[in-house]
Amino acid sequence: MTPNRGQYRGRFAPSPTGPLHAGSLTTALASWLDARAAGGAWIIRIEDLDPPRIVPGAAERIVETLARCGLESDEPVVFQSARGELYEAAFARLQAAGLIYGCACSRRDVDEIIEAQAGWPTGVYPRTCATTGAAPDKPIRAYRVRVPEEASRFVDRAAGPYEQHLTSDVGDFVVKRADGLWAYQLAVVVDDAEQKVTDIVRGADLLDNTPRQIYLQRVLGFATPRYLHVPLVLNAAGGKLSKQTGATELDTVLPMSELNRTALHLGMPRFGADSIPAFLRLAIDSWREKRQP
Repeated sequence: MTPNRGQYRGRFAPSPTGPLHAGSLTTALASWLDARAAGGAWIIRIEDLDPPRIVPGAAERIVETLARCGLESDEPVVFQSARGELYEAAFARLQAAGLIYGCACSRRDVDEIIEAQAGWPTGVYPRTCATTGAAPDKPIRAYRVRVPEEASRFVDRAAGPYEQHLTSDVGDFVVKRADGLWAYQLAVVVDDAEQKVTDIVRGADLLDNTPRQIYLQRVLGFATPRYLHVPLVLNAAGGKLSKQTGATELDTVLPMSELNRTALHLGMPRFGADSIPAFLRLAIDSWREKRQP
């Protein structure tokens, strides 16, 4: 299905595991600019589905920092933790279609099975519980969705054509843990559909997640948004800058400096603006020329 392009709807969906940093500001600014350049709406969704990793107060600090940078949600901020009924309904539809099965395999089990099966791709679940059923003496650890023996293709607005064979490259993937926690792959698909998101702008590290999400969109009858994966901000070691790799909180005293650094990373010039509104107006024009949503 193709979403209605009559009204662009974009989103920024941070996890509240710490304060906003340069990497997350890059995604926020890129998604905001893409929405504004298209004359559309931009919404913030807090992805707080992993309680052990959540930092108290982080969600509020993220929203406040974005506001200081001139990036405010056009609709009330949504929290995934309050949307369990939506995920449960989608899960039930997948079950009714015969696409869900319980898996009792631990990570160690999977590694040992893969090691024993010469030629099986590393990191790809070998469908142990799909073919034999979960061992009766082992508890269910997660629920997986069956993937088809076919390639999933889409065209990213930055990376161009991208293809992934779901069975050999990914394998049946987890959509729900046995403890009731929902997996990112299912939740993000349900949320984007329910919020009528037409365009997704996010970091390049999520490019290889997209075929799985497009598959779920298809089997659930949801529209598939357009995708744009922007370059990652890297740390000194050349890895992705993240909270786990020592990313520091943005300087909210001098947000213009942070915004200019982010714009440069996104391939825009340094703007000689004397205020955040002036900066954002120039950035929208530059983005429109560069990306043409």
